[in-house]
Amino acid sequence: MSDKNQPIEDISVLTAYLESGNKPKADWRMGTEHEKFGFTRDDLKPLQYAGSRGIEAVLKGLSGMGWNPVIEDGKIIALLMDDGCSITLEPGGQLELSGALRDDVHATCKEVSAHLRHVRGVCDPLDIGFIGVGFQPKWKREDIPWMPKGRYQIMRDYMPKRGSLGIDMMKRTCTVQVNLDYSSEADMVKKYRTSLALQPIATALFANSPFLEGGDSGYQSYRAHIWTDTDPDRTGTLPFVFESGMGFERYVDYMLDVPMYFVHRDGKYIDAAGLSFRDFLKGQLSVLPGELPTIKDWEDHMTTAFPEVRLKKFLEMRGADGGPWRRLCALPAFWVGLLYDQTCLDAAWDICRDWSAEEHVQMRLDVAKFGLQATFRNTRVVDIAKQVLAVANQGLVSRNRLNDNGDNESGFLEPLQLIANSGISPAERKLRLFYSDWGESVDPVFRECAY
Repeated sequence: MSDKNQPIEDISVLTAYLESGNKPKADWRMGTEHEKFGFTRDDLKPLQYAGSRGIEAVLKGLSGMGWNPVIEDGKIIALLMDDGCSITLEPGGQLELSGALRDDVHATCKEVSAHLRHVRGVCDPLDIGFIGVGFQPKWKREDIPWMPKGRYQIMRDYMPKRGSLGIDMMKRTCTVQVNLDYSSEADMVKKYRTSLALQPIATALFANSPFLEGGDSGYQSYRAHIWTDTDPDRTGTLPFVFESGMGFERYVDYMLDVPMYFVHRDGKYIDAAGLSFRDFLKGQLSVLPGELPTIKDWEDHMTTAFPEVRLKKFLEMRGADGGPWRRLCALPAFWVGLLYDQTCLDAAWDICRDWSAEEHVQMRLDVAKFGLQATFRNTRVVDIAKQVLAVANQGLVSRNRLNDNGDNESGFLEPLQLIANSGISPAERKLRLFYSDWGESVDPVFRECAY
């Protein structure tokens, strides 16, 4: 039996698990993840799971490129690579690439580019396309099929009990995120506070989901709006992160108060929705009486909280809409530049260190609706974004990680610099086209935003 399957008999194991993520700076890496919507090009409809032009066919096609398939109840639901890279399915058939740990943005961008080439190679003969946007611009909830993964059945039943938009989060959103390391508890806390406070800046720069069911949603990032009414127990800006006493143990307390979704046993998901992990630690979980959780159970549970920044044995930046290839590379550049150079981390924290808990919440709400034109303390968010980008740029220059041409990583920020300099978010650009060249149709999104 592996250590991950040993029963947890002391709560201190949970804190030690997070502490085991500490890495010396020389070992810091990055892992970039992104999701995308698949569609049939001839009718702009979502992909079913089965069939000659379904998600299953795409996964089988990709599996012939060196990937190892993951099977659940006889169906292929994911692909794994030996280096830790994976391709998985989100609830509504969104295809997600979870990249391997890479040394620099050059490497993670090469990985993304190779993946998208492979996807096109499989999908072009099937007349299937994929788009990168934050929220599905055309389809209704009922148009989108559920993927055959056991945990999603449990979540879909529980979500409506906690918020009105949880099903939309599952079926109709796509994001890009990057996972980053920390060296110590103090380093984790500094990075967590800085990245959580500045997450709305990323939301504004990457805002790319202005449409809802074929029309103007009234939001720059409808994806960000979705998270405000999904489940208050497991989302949000986490005010305790900015309070004294924040550390690994405090985050464990938070996670123990997040209601459970499920327990995975013998290849099956047991419905534990709404139950307490604290009871589980006492052997009092009603669906598994007398049984204690394992580290694997704890790892599973930690994936069921969805704050804007999530702590595991690394920190996940979760505030950005999905987008085109260049912005998939820009997100890791943005956060690596801010968080991986101490001088720049200090400078980034100085920008936001006196923001209040109420201001964190309000900025999050405002950028979802107004994007870069949201205001904060009588200034525009776009002006704060320019400050933050200048710090990120300096961080990447200081890292001096060069590619074969001798270029450092700062060039990956160029798409964001152009957005900030113009003051026009990707969402606003789409809205302008929607009301002019596109004739109030979202169909051109499937052509112009396809990978």
